[in-house]
Amino acid sequence: MTDSIRITITKTAGSTPRDAATQMMVWADRTDGTIGGGRLEFDAIARARTMLKNGSAPQQQTIPLGPRLGQCCGGSVSLLWEQAGAMTAPQTRPLWIYGAGHVGRAIVNVMAPLPDFTITWIDTSADRFPQTDITTLIATDPAAAVKHAPANADHLILTYSHDMDLALCHAILSRDFHSVGLIGSATKWARFQSRLAALGHTRAQIARIACPIGDPSLGKHPAALALGVATAMIADQKHRTKDRTA
Repeated sequence: MTDSIRITITKTAGSTPRDAATQMMVWADRTDGTIGGGRLEFDAIARARTMLKNGSAPQQQTIPLGPRLGQCCGGSVSLLWEQAGAMTAPQTRPLWIYGAGHVGRAIVNVMAPLPDFTITWIDTSADRFPQTDITTLIATDPAAAVKHAPANADHLILTYSHDMDLALCHAILSRDFHSVGLIGSATKWARFQSRLAALGHTRAQIARIACPIGDPSLGKHPAALALGVATAMIADQKHRTKDRTA
């Protein structure tokens, strides 16, 4: 018998704090993850700990948040409690980030906690990375590492060198990918478009590169850029998930 209970949101209707497939783990003395907080989570944890004491079989319940729990969301959530050793590994998107400077670090700090992305972080030397649990890849020529990226990867190019950035753009455009973003000004992007065309890329291929990245209305601070990038990627992930389940 396991010493932990996994709680899964199996279905939602109306306004709810978290989406279907969200999970959390409950032990006698701690928890990991969240199904939305508030009274819903408080009661779900209490039920899980009762199951731990009694060794109960899996349980399911649909809970109306407004009338039952007094939460203002107004929707309903279906929960599954079951004995399990860990949360189910989510389907994730491969995100390759080139550059461990201020912007790269800011983006990793925002993106790393999100369960929808698996990050590979690339730079030219180990001392450019902070202490991190993220998968890092040291490459004296980052463009040579592109061939190892999955065909559905998202790429963010944030290096300290325009020449390196251009080589990365060229390498990514020469293979399959999902998206690519390049940090830079309008002037830099105009030059890159000309140089990429000279390297044989079509206008349609080049147009798949997003430059500049982020939301200009938020400003140019690394943290602001990171927020803009993360917002765009989360929105894209929501669209992709909706398309898969439609």
